[in-house]
Amino acid sequence: MARGVKLANYVAQFLARLGIKHVFAVSGGASLRLIHGVAETPGITFICPQHEQAGAMAADGYSRATGKLGAAITTSGPGATNLLTGVCCAYYDSVPVIFITGQVATFRMRGSTGVRQIGFQETATVDIYKPVTKYAVLITDPKKIRYELEKACAIATSGRPGPVLIDIPDNIQREEITPELLEPFRSGLPPKKSPTLTKEIKKCCDFIAAAKRPMIILGWGIRLAKAEKETREFINNVGFPVVPTWGMADFLPASHPLTVGTFGTHGTRFANFAVQNADLIFSIGSRLDTKATGSPANTFAREAKKVVIDIDANELRKFEKFGLKIDLLINTDAKDFLQAMNKRVAGIKKQNIAQWLKQIAHWKKKYPICLPRYYQEKDVNPYVFVKELHQHCRQGEKLVVDTGCTIAWMMQGFAFKKGQRLYHDWNNTAMGWALPASIGVSLAFNKRPIICITGDGALQMNIQELVTVMKHRLPLKIFLINNHGHSMIQQTQDQWYGSRYFASSVAGGLAFPDFSKVAMAYGFRTITITKNNEVGEKIRTVLETAGPVFCNVEIKPEQHVIPQVRFGRPNEDPEPLLPRKEFLQNMLVPLLDVSLDDQYT
Repeated sequence: MARGVKLANYVAQFLARLGIKHVFAVSGGASLRLIHGVAETPGITFICPQHEQAGAMAADGYSRATGKLGAAITTSGPGATNLLTGVCCAYYDSVPVIFITGQVATFRMRGSTGVRQIGFQETATVDIYKPVTKYAVLITDPKKIRYELEKACAIATSGRPGPVLIDIPDNIQREEITPELLEPFRSGLPPKKSPTLTKEIKKCCDFIAAAKRPMIILGWGIRLAKAEKETREFINNVGFPVVPTWGMADFLPASHPLTVGTFGTHGTRFANFAVQNADLIFSIGSRLDTKATGSPANTFAREAKKVVIDIDANELRKFEKFGLKIDLLINTDAKDFLQAMNKRVAGIKKQNIAQWLKQIAHWKKKYPICLPRYYQEKDVNPYVFVKELHQHCRQGEKLVVDTGCTIAWMMQGFAFKKGQRLYHDWNNTAMGWALPASIGVSLAFNKRPIICITGDGALQMNIQELVTVMKHRLPLKIFLINNHGHSMIQQTQDQWYGSRYFASSVAGGLAFPDFSKVAMAYGFRTITITKNNEVGEKIRTVLETAGPVFCNVEIKPEQHVIPQVRFGRPNEDPEPLLPRKEFLQNMLVPLLDVSLDDQYT
């Protein structure tokens, strides 16, 4: 005889069957039954963040680390709306997370009455979340719970992945259901393959055969497609130099002979020179946003044949609107494209690109990120910090980094070693993401040590999660890049607002606590770095100390991201590297004569 179960318990059991070990949950009147369901289900447990936003970000980090669904539960009203920023982080980076919100009982809903609320903390959660989820649904019939959960998870993990939201009224959570009698979801979601892929592969082969200055751009979509193996095979087959977007900067170690560096408005000079002088660009799994292309977009790699592979047709259609000519648009999954290419590419007779690789090596040597003179400075130079961190990090280390100058310095200067991973919310870039995401990543890896790098402005957004770290004794190594202001915003104010630091500095209205004292109050061991000559030794101490450690890295506010392309400028060389005749002899595209001061700040 079939046995009944509370719907909330069925939800918890469903999550457990997906392999989710930790659900990030904040209690509330409309979420209690769901949380109790998790507590009563073997194989799954809940973690209590101090804020729903942090819970969403922790679930996001958990999903990125495991490659599976993350999960978070909150109550109705403010509990549901507090999730929003973290949901956006998952949505814009295409990360599959299932968010479950409690809702007021169905008999207390406002319905078509025209009033704003009837039930306490009633909010139209589904309407709010539809624009930033792949699927959002309100459960009104308990018999539909299996169907809707299975449908939501299928949508979250298929095609271009992303978050989903299930809103469950309190009375529905308490209904008794018979699992064996529930309607299943039978997915009719077809795989996304280009019907003309064979012809497109032929064109790609023709482009490869003719290329003398080729480049491969690797995007986050490669991770989403789980196409790492196929990507490495493609790179080895063609032998072309690689410029990753930030989301793939950790894919190849810096020692790999074809690794160039990150490009774009906050990338390295040498990688931008390579992209801008290329005659063939393969962009795989990258949406090529304006931070990658510079502006106006039509200045991006202007002499190159451009091939863009993306699973989202909308991303491909946008280029015409922004004036960027793409020679071949391929709407397919990155893994399908790479598998097809790898069957053909080994037999292609390619051009000798030795001179091109030599030129890139020359640029890398001429324009290092961490200049020798930085080590002569008395105070901490951020590029020295990043280089020393690289030197003391082991292979396979996991790093979680916050936004602003912190991520820009890391993306320019950190030289990745084999197996290292760096996590960041690449497209929403929410201040405060790194700390809760580090919690999710650490739990995903069975409480292994995680390096968390955050800024003072960013830490303030979710500083309450320090107590969550200590509650679970997570061995996070937190480096606070403390420059006493919002320095990336200050760079913008240097460019456009006469260096008036309103709302971005202490003098301009901000206020900061003594972060070391705050961390001590939460129970952290604390270390402070104030001088360049102690950076390496103290980084080593932090990394070798067992348990949670908080390291305050004091940096002068005037330290900036260098180089940074000013908005409205193309990602080009600030001055001709070679006489025009020599450029042409080396088959390099002549660049615009833009002064250093105009191009970079």
